[in-house]
Amino acid sequence: MAERGVDVSALPQEVREQLAELDLELSEGDITQKGYEKKRGKVLAPYLTQIQNLAPPPAYDAQSPGPSSASASTSASASASAPEPEPEPGPSNSNSSSSSSRHRRTRRPHRSSGTRDERYRSDIHTEAVQAALAKHKEEKMALPMPTKRRSAYVQSPIDNCTPPDSSSSSDDEAVSSESAGPQQSPDTWINSSLHGSSTSSSASSTLSHGESRPTQAPQPQSQQVPPPPAHAHPPHSHSQPSALAEALAQTRIDPGGVGPPDVPSQAQARGSRVDLPPNAAVRGMSRGQSRSSMMETADGVPVSSRVSTKIQQLLNTLKRPKRPPLSEFFMDDQEEIVEVPQTDPNTPRPEGRQIIPVKGEPLGVVSNWPPALQAALTRWGATQGKSPALTALDITGKPLYTLTYGKLWSRSVKLAYTLLNKLGAKNEQILKPGDRVALVYPNSDPGMFWVAFYGCLLAEVIPVPIEVPLSRKDAGSSQVGFLLGSCGVGLALTSEICLKGLPKTPTGEILQFKGWPRLKWVVTDSKYLTKPSKDWQPHIPTANTDTAYIEYKASKEGTVMGVAVSKVAMLTHCQSLTQACNYCEGETLVNVLDFKKDMGLWHGVLTSVMNRIHTISVPYAVMKACPLSWVQRVHIHKARIALVKCRDLHWAMMAHRDQRDTSLASLRMLIVADGANPWSVSSCDAFLNVFQAYGLKPEVICPCATSPEAMTVAIRRPGVPGAPLPARAILSMTGLSHGVIRVNTEDKNSALTVQDVGHVMPGALMCIVKPDGPPMLCKTDEIGEIVVNSRAGGTMYYGLSGVTKNTFEVIPVNASGAPIGEIPFVRSGLLGFVGPGSLIFVVGKNEGLLMVSGRRHNADDLVATALAVEPVKTVYRGRIAVFSVTVFYDERIVIVAEQRPDASEEDSFQWMSRVLQAIDSIHQVGLYCLALVPANTLPKTPLGGIHISDTKQLFLEGALHPCNILMCPHTCVTNMPKPRQKQPVGVGPASIMVGNLVAGKRIAQAAGRDLGLIEDQDLVRKHQFLTEALQWRAQTDPDHTLYVLLNAKGVAVCTATCVQLHKRAEKIAAALMERSGINIGENVVLLYPPGIDLIAAFYGCLYAGCIPVTVRPPHPQNLSATLPTVRMIIDVSKAACILTTQVLTKILRSKEAAATVNIKTWPIIIDTDDLPRKRPPTIYKPPNAEMIAYLDFSVSTTGMLTGVKISHAAVSALCRSIKLQCELYSSRQIAICLDPYCGLGFVLWCLASVYSGHQSILIPPMELESSLPLWLGTLSQYRIRDTFCSYSVMELCTKGLGGQTEMLKARGVNLSCVRSCVVIAEERPRLALTHSFSKLFKDLGLSMRAVSTAFGSRVNLAICLQGTTGPDPSTVYVDMKSLRHDRVRLVERGAPQSLPLMESGTILPGVRVIIVNPETRGPLGDSHLGEIWVNSPHNATGYYTIYGEENLQADHFNTKLSFGDPQTLWAKTGYLGFVKRTELTDSSGDRHDALFVVGYLDETLELRGLRYHPIDIETSVSRAHRSIGESAVFTWTNLLVVVAELCGSEQDALDLVPLVTNVVLEEHHLIVGVVVIVDPGVIPINSRGEKQRMHLRDSFLADQLDPIYVAYNM
Repeated sequence: MAERGVDVSALPQEVREQLAELDLELSEGDITQKGYEKKRGKVLAPYLTQIQNLAPPPAYDAQSPGPSSASASTSASASASAPEPEPEPGPSNSNSSSSSSRHRRTRRPHRSSGTRDERYRSDIHTEAVQAALAKHKEEKMALPMPTKRRSAYVQSPIDNCTPPDSSSSSDDEAVSSESAGPQQSPDTWINSSLHGSSTSSSASSTLSHGESRPTQAPQPQSQQVPPPPAHAHPPHSHSQPSALAEALAQTRIDPGGVGPPDVPSQAQARGSRVDLPPNAAVRGMSRGQSRSSMMETADGVPVSSRVSTKIQQLLNTLKRPKRPPLSEFFMDDQEEIVEVPQTDPNTPRPEGRQIIPVKGEPLGVVSNWPPALQAALTRWGATQGKSPALTALDITGKPLYTLTYGKLWSRSVKLAYTLLNKLGAKNEQILKPGDRVALVYPNSDPGMFWVAFYGCLLAEVIPVPIEVPLSRKDAGSSQVGFLLGSCGVGLALTSEICLKGLPKTPTGEILQFKGWPRLKWVVTDSKYLTKPSKDWQPHIPTANTDTAYIEYKASKEGTVMGVAVSKVAMLTHCQSLTQACNYCEGETLVNVLDFKKDMGLWHGVLTSVMNRIHTISVPYAVMKACPLSWVQRVHIHKARIALVKCRDLHWAMMAHRDQRDTSLASLRMLIVADGANPWSVSSCDAFLNVFQAYGLKPEVICPCATSPEAMTVAIRRPGVPGAPLPARAILSMTGLSHGVIRVNTEDKNSALTVQDVGHVMPGALMCIVKPDGPPMLCKTDEIGEIVVNSRAGGTMYYGLSGVTKNTFEVIPVNASGAPIGEIPFVRSGLLGFVGPGSLIFVVGKNEGLLMVSGRRHNADDLVATALAVEPVKTVYRGRIAVFSVTVFYDERIVIVAEQRPDASEEDSFQWMSRVLQAIDSIHQVGLYCLALVPANTLPKTPLGGIHISDTKQLFLEGALHPCNILMCPHTCVTNMPKPRQKQPVGVGPASIMVGNLVAGKRIAQAAGRDLGLIEDQDLVRKHQFLTEALQWRAQTDPDHTLYVLLNAKGVAVCTATCVQLHKRAEKIAAALMERSGINIGENVVLLYPPGIDLIAAFYGCLYAGCIPVTVRPPHPQNLSATLPTVRMIIDVSKAACILTTQVLTKILRSKEAAATVNIKTWPIIIDTDDLPRKRPPTIYKPPNAEMIAYLDFSVSTTGMLTGVKISHAAVSALCRSIKLQCELYSSRQIAICLDPYCGLGFVLWCLASVYSGHQSILIPPMELESSLPLWLGTLSQYRIRDTFCSYSVMELCTKGLGGQTEMLKARGVNLSCVRSCVVIAEERPRLALTHSFSKLFKDLGLSMRAVSTAFGSRVNLAICLQGTTGPDPSTVYVDMKSLRHDRVRLVERGAPQSLPLMESGTILPGVRVIIVNPETRGPLGDSHLGEIWVNSPHNATGYYTIYGEENLQADHFNTKLSFGDPQTLWAKTGYLGFVKRTELTDSSGDRHDALFVVGYLDETLELRGLRYHPIDIETSVSRAHRSIGESAVFTWTNLLVVVAELCGSEQDALDLVPLVTNVVLEEHHLIVGVVVIVDPGVIPINSRGEKQRMHLRDSFLADQLDPIYVAYNM
């Protein structure tokens, strides 16, 4: 590779030609890379030796060390030329004035030197990109590549391997891979070199970047690279495929900055950056490096997994500082969200004087110009009837028919007559002059269109040409409907063939397209037209201001509007084009553009008829089949004018080898319609380069600038042979982004070369105004919007007067705000400036403008940079969309491209990460999202381009279905608020309390009503122990039914009266007492399905003096997951024995169980199904009420197993409290649909009925899975007033029965009897769920007031329970921003950032709560968020054990406040909440204090110094897309990880990544670090319906989730 150092321009002519031939062969695929290297080496060998000892060239090497300077080179002498965009002397200018122009290709007759650089990509731009990438190469960094399940690789839905049919009016893919060879397209991008040369000089040096074998480093422009400085990497090293490692870790290196606030210092300490080996780097993870891949989970358990390695890599990546240093923030009382952007003092500002409007030459008056355009047609039809007007081609490119002026005239007249007189029934005129008519003709049928257009003009109806609708789902079809509606179109003209091809309904009617008005279709083929009578003549008035036709225009948002063009404007425009282009009668013009609108219509249909020109129309379909067809037509017809786009130049070059005998010498004008595009300059140069040999003269290339509103704004006049060509402007991208013009001198990488688009049109006046705000005149060195005053421009947006005013009636104002005159200008939507000699330069369009952080970027420029990064392997060129979405108060740039079916994951990921770097370096802007979609899936515009607004819509709706995605919110979101610094508490808690009192705030505490004393000693004795209560009931009311158990059919399968329950308990007690080794006070595990056996076993244990521990039985189908928990509780509780059923006994001893746990070490197992009828010798009575009654084991949401001790005193106090709150007594019935294993569910299922004597109807929740209406049906059948359920049950009913209320009603289900339906939970009330449940079943008579919630915790199983007496639970709206600061600020419903919270039920009798600051342990004032502490006779007495966190102290139970009331003993619930005094009164007549639970303290996420509740983020995530079912969030090393369950198809998986990132950023101001998409049911949920987020976290880190997709956000 030593030949890199050769200065090719210094080599002899023939050597350079040999090299050029080789380059061409390589790019055409005629030679392998290896062969190429070999031959090239041979050719250069003699010259290599000569340069070994040369020093590196001087000039700019000193400025920037490293490969950037080495490969950004042309040659030193270049920097001197063209500091100003002024014309350079000499005709050779098109080639270049610098020493890098190697051979003057102008004079080479033989085959051109294959300047096949990629489309949009001048090699110099490519070179800039390569230099930028090389810069990033300096520091290797492993990037975590997304993890994807195999099935999620989406193949392109249609024919996998054909390149997409993609060609657009604006840009394009190669015609077909056969004709294209290895698509090396010469539509290159911008000449970002230092000199004013065209890119042709260096074009041949681009080697085929994507075609080399993967192991071969693609070679950056070898000819132009001087020897690198000694310390730099060789310039080619950057593109090894292993270069994934350089992925965008470095995108924002700024050694002076600071790291992002979210990344913890511990991560920096732990993972000093890992340099992965090259092969590992590609996968973004390392298998063999224990150092980096062994990580510790939160509790110190080492986790070895690729997930944690990737997260470490992500952290390393994110430790790099973002570009803008954190500037100062302002804080208002609300901690205002966004950082105030500080203006950089070095921002370039315009310094020139105010611009003076530029005048075009006067529009000459020619004697024989017609008074109206129709008059010209009349004239030619009469006098030159045989003269050809239009030649149409068939699909093969052969002429199909030629329409003469005579035929055009006679058919148009027939059509006009038919339209006005023959459409309705006898003498009924359907169309009147001035009505609008849609013209629907395919691109391949210009003749029918011409006749229809001129027929409408002659009939004085207004034609509205539109695209042929192909299906209901056409991109933008409903917007076309909007256009037709706003123009009041009711009639559509079309041809017979086209009508047959339109989509039809089964009955044969034409489909009603989405959003379209009802249309009457009229076929305009000659045989259906009526010949007018002899005396009928069309009325042709002199051109006036009435509308002649309406041209459609799509805005940036996708709305389609109609620009009305008046008759006089149409005529004047034709006259000014005739003058500017010097059209003569009888010339021939080849038109490749769409004849329905824009240049294709103005030149090819209107001006051509005015001048009796013969137009040859080349349709898009012909161009796709034979890209050279237009060049052949020019040659065959000796055409004088050709009307093309850059795309057509590009296509012709690709195919020109097939053609030997073509001559373009006849052309006097090659009009380039999109000559204002930034990449057009290199397209024009490259085309000239190739076709100069075929007689093309440099001066005939005429770029122009147009817009639908202002029509032709400027066009370059055909030049005089031999005159110097106009200069280029080489502008600094940075300057452009600030809206000022600066000639680029310093950074070669970020320059934009633009060519002029000639002078203003004849008779027009033009100036440049500020694009936004009032139309203030710009300064001479400022970029602004071009506005034009001319008679030849659009007059309005038809039917939209509001929008019209801002566009068509603009009066520019000067710096002081005074209007500069009376005359109105039209906004053209083009951004540009006036250069030397009044030449107009256009640098972009308003609709392609992306405003990011106050700087402007042009979508086309970004496309060009993206495509200069070896695109060939990965994406289709011309199928790439760039747009911005507004997220978190700024625009964010999104790039979407179509991926080739054969591109590998790694190629794609590598391409994406390099595009990020390139755009970051060259444009200094971060990308938010880069998505690759399967080939052929982006919405197309009619002529093949990408429909940007539809693509954006799909992106935002989550319907784009990418196959690869890379989000970079960490890099590009730079306006995040500063992380909150927690203030050290300098103020003591006592002074806070005094402050609260002074401020009139009460201490936040609340209490339930008094339990009251029990007078009757007999009752005291009876209820002190539940065992005595049961015995007393068995004696006094033996046959009273306490329990009824229902099965799935709603049938009572088991009941228990007081005496039956007592007897069954005795049997079990006797069995326990008989067994040796089971002593009084030992723990006994009860392993039963929900039912009466469980209750009997519980009382049996109490009778025998044992302590029962209820445990949920293992799931027989899922032993491996559920049995270990059972085993753990048995081990931790040190149980002496297990009571269970026969079925479960078999399961515990089965082979399957043995695979999961050690079944040989079970304690004694007693099967209680068939016990002998025995009575125990005595029934145990505890010596005092403080003895433990039972142990309550439960797994918390953070995954901790805790067992609490509940004393006999607590049991009876709790039962008494519930009895009072819910008014329970023996004649009452309640229905319970809860799991009976822990908490309040267990109390209601097993204890309450025995204490209060009411009848409990038990519905096991699992029965609902087979019979959803069971619970609601039971409530209706038994006329239940009070029922208790869990959130899981409520959710099952809401989701499963929501749509079946009518069916339930028909079955007689009536819920009007239900007075209270209480959801038992240990969490914040789920307001949305309870609300939708109430609304759904309102039709069945359920009262909106019935549903309420309860609240309990580990330290106190029941704190709140909405009974029958208290006021209805109240709902408040709190401000989420304040909540993150632990403050409660009430706001109105519907306020932004508001969160509805519902009171958790009325506080139970005997319970007191107080809100405490968890750090200072001091009481807080009203409306402060703090920990809820509780004092009550039924508090648990302490932990039996805490598994997994033994250091949790007993101070959870007996804690005192640090001041205030130091005597009372409180228990800490571990939940955050607040107390609010409401306007309602409670039973005692006082104002009611409501307790609001906000969330579990241990689950809150501390991010950016603020406190977040996972449920709030999850609520936002679940709303982001219809396919997200459940979601869960957790943090890992300060990265926020979001796990979302995908309910839709797997192809939606990647759609969720940007939506999840957006919603969390918008609503919570947090950047998501990792998005994990999993199957439904993966997020673990416990029996209470709560998410087990820590289990999830551990499974994720240990790589056990089998996710569909894991995205690591950069």
